Amino acid sequence: MSSLSLRFSMRFVLLALAVGTLMRPVAAAAESSADAISVNVDQARLVKLPARVATIVVGNPLIADVALQAGGILVVTGKGYGATNFIAMDRAGQVLVDRQIQVEGPTDRLITVYRGVDRESYSCMPICQRRVTLGDGDTFFKTTMEQAGSLSGQASASAGAAKQ
Repeated sequence: MSSLSLRFSMRFVLLALAVGTLMRPVAAAAESSADAISVNVDQARLVKLPARVATIVVGNPLIADVALQAGGILVVTGKGYGATNFIAMDRAGQVLVDRQIQVEGPTDRLITVYRGVDRESYSCMPICQRRVTLGDGDTFFKTTMEQAGSLSGQASASAGAAKQ
């Protein structure tokens, strides 16, 4: 083999290694986005995990909440917009699962009305009704959350009284 063809072969090999090294992060990003769990704010999604999961760690619980159920079923609930991750470990601390969670906005027909700096959201399926959405004005948001808490408390109290 001549020195010219040997030099060309070496350059080709080095170029191939450089391209492969540069493309690795792109491939990893594509894999992680394919494995991402997508859920809407205020909705839940079920994910099947290995049965030997003992501990779950959530990167940012303000974005998503998780609850491990019997049989390795994980309930992922969207709490706020954005991305976070969860890590599932066994009793020995070995990582079994590490996945991204992408929390997105509502998918129904949502209309946003701005009144100065206050924002109001309406769900229009089939008729428009006001709904509580992250980022809405404080007055409606707080009033609705207080009413929901009061209703939940009353339901718990009546359920407790029914058991006696």
